[in-house]
Amino acid sequence: MNTKLRCLILDDELPGLAYLKMLCEQFPEVEVVKAFNDPKLFLEESSSLEFDACILDIEMGEINGLQIANILKDKAIIFVTAYKEYAAEAFDLNAVDYVRKPIQRDRLKQAIDKAIRRVEKAAEKKNFVQLNSEKGKILLYFDQISHITIAETDSRDKVVHLIDKKTLTLKNISFDKLLEVLPQDLFCRINKKEIIALKVIQYFSHDEIISTIFQGDTPVRFFITDTYRADFMKKTNH
Repeated sequence: MNTKLRCLILDDELPGLAYLKMLCEQFPEVEVVKAFNDPKLFLEESSSLEFDACILDIEMGEINGLQIANILKDKAIIFVTAYKEYAAEAFDLNAVDYVRKPIQRDRLKQAIDKAIRRVEKAAEKKNFVQLNSEKGKILLYFDQISHITIAETDSRDKVVHLIDKKTLTLKNISFDKLLEVLPQDLFCRINKKEIIALKVIQYFSHDEIISTIFQGDTPVRFFITDTYRADFMKKTNH
């Protein structure tokens, strides 16, 4: 993954939660977004959090981990439990893994690696991302983007230039965040103010790109600065 696996953790027993959080924080490829010991609070807050995976206990009183996993069907789910009798139900829910307590670090690492592969595979199939625009939430399809620039009116906003020559403004989002959600093999930052879709490149030299985008009869040119040249050359196999 070009970013960390963003995880939510839920275990209603505080010692178990603290231990699980401590283990997860030992893996550099994992970001613990938030840890919960209350299933109801988890459900209330999870809809407003950005995450890829959940690590869930199963036995938790009124609401169990299986019920929560059934709600979060689009997320990679790892169950951690002291009980073996839930395994069949867990895998019926297409769980990534089922880790028995007491949790061993190496066993949890195996589950994390599986979750990363699951998330990467899902990202390869997904051809759009949901973002906030000046008109509300939008589905931005990757194949419609030609390039992205900083908005002239507010540098916190970004202008997406589409293949059909239309534009839309994304509100309060950084280039770093955009590069996290855009397929890294299809897009590249080329200077402080621009990200370009590799498919619109017609010719390029050490510091200049001639694109397939036209203004009138003239192709649009882009410039590659020193900071971003190495990544650009790597992505274009040079």
